[in-house]
Amino acid sequence: MAEVLFALAGLAAGVVAGWLLAGSRVRALSAEVVDARSRAAAAESISGELRQQVEQLQRELAVLRQQVAQEHQARVRAETSLEEARNNLAEQKKLLAEATARLGDTFKALSAEALKNNNQAFIELARQVLEGVVVEARGDLQKRQEAIDALIRPLKEELARYEAQVRAMENARQEAYGSLKRQLQELSQTQQLLHRETSNLVNALKTPQVRGRWGEITLRRVVEVAGMSPYCDFVEQFSVETEGGRLRPDLVVKLPGGRTVVVDAKVPLKAYMEAVEAGDEHAWRLAMQKHAQAVRAHMQSLGSRAYWSQFSSSPDFVVLFLPGESFFSAAVEQDRHLIEDALASRVLLATPTTLIALLRTVALSWQQHQMAENARQIAEAGMELYERVCKFAQHLAKIKDGLQKATQSFNNAVGSWESRLVPGARRLKELGAAMPGKELYPVTPVEIALRELPPEQEQGAGEW
Repeated sequence: MAEVLFALAGLAAGVVAGWLLAGSRVRALSAEVVDARSRAAAAESISGELRQQVEQLQRELAVLRQQVAQEHQARVRAETSLEEARNNLAEQKKLLAEATARLGDTFKALSAEALKNNNQAFIELARQVLEGVVVEARGDLQKRQEAIDALIRPLKEELARYEAQVRAMENARQEAYGSLKRQLQELSQTQQLLHRETSNLVNALKTPQVRGRWGEITLRRVVEVAGMSPYCDFVEQFSVETEGGRLRPDLVVKLPGGRTVVVDAKVPLKAYMEAVEAGDEHAWRLAMQKHAQAVRAHMQSLGSRAYWSQFSSSPDFVVLFLPGESFFSAAVEQDRHLIEDALASRVLLATPTTLIALLRTVALSWQQHQMAENARQIAEAGMELYERVCKFAQHLAKIKDGLQKATQSFNNAVGSWESRLVPGARRLKELGAAMPGKELYPVTPVEIALRELPPEQEQGAGEW
């Protein structure tokens, strides 16, 4: 019995397990069925769209097939028409050849007959026609000739003017060439003369005295151009003894206030002259270097001896004058630090251009000084005039006081005359003691008031 129960229990458990397993399998299959149905629905939808596209493509294919058939038919008709046209053309060519042959035969026959029967008439007709053609051709030729003449007449006139201009230009060219030739000859002569004069000048400048004199003349000319002649003294044969030797300035420029600027123009130029006469570049460069060294040496000499300190009221620098721009540029080109070192040595390098600018500046300061001096003199003259005006006002005040006193005394005398003398004189006249025909002269007091001086004049008069 127990075994039966165990068997039933195992059977029941197996049934339950089988039912559960079958349920899970059923659910899985149901899910697969649902999924399959959805995929089938999607496939059916896609299949419907594909069927529509296939139907559309079939319709389009049918239309294309119909168009191809129509095109094929049209091509067949065109080929047929082309073949017919080719055949017709060949037939027409054949007919044309036959007609040409017949026409040639007919023309030959007619020509032979015409030449045979009407040779003289044909010749006469040809002659008449030829004469008419010749006459017409002559008329046309004359017209054409006139037209051509009318066309080329302006060209002929223009060519004539052009030829005249060409002849005039040729004459002018020959004259200009002759003038140019003469000018070139004159220029050559002038150049030769200039070369000789330059050689003479170079030879002359080799002499120290001539070179110094030329520098002084150039310096004088610079002073004249700058308009500073009244304020510049050219000191000749003047020297100052110093511990370092004798100094002799070439120019002393006066400044306002009694100060002076010393200018030295004794720079050595011998090396520069050697550079001018140098035959090659190496010799020229060596001479230029010597020139720069000479300028530097002279500059250092002026700076070391305190050139400016030997002259009273002179600024603490001295001007080293080079009589030409080329001398300065050549020295600076070879010695780049020449200007800076010169300023450090209190030496101012000056060419004619820079010295003119310096002297013009000094001239401007003189103008300002003169204006200030004029203003000072005007102020002094004004003060003196004011002093005289005040003195004159004092005299006027004294005259006024004297006039007032005299007027008062006169009026007092008139009062005494009227009150004391006139009654007595009238009494004597009444008594018969007066001279016949004589009358007393009327005397009246002075009533005119004196004008008063302005208050400032009275004050000034009171001060004096």
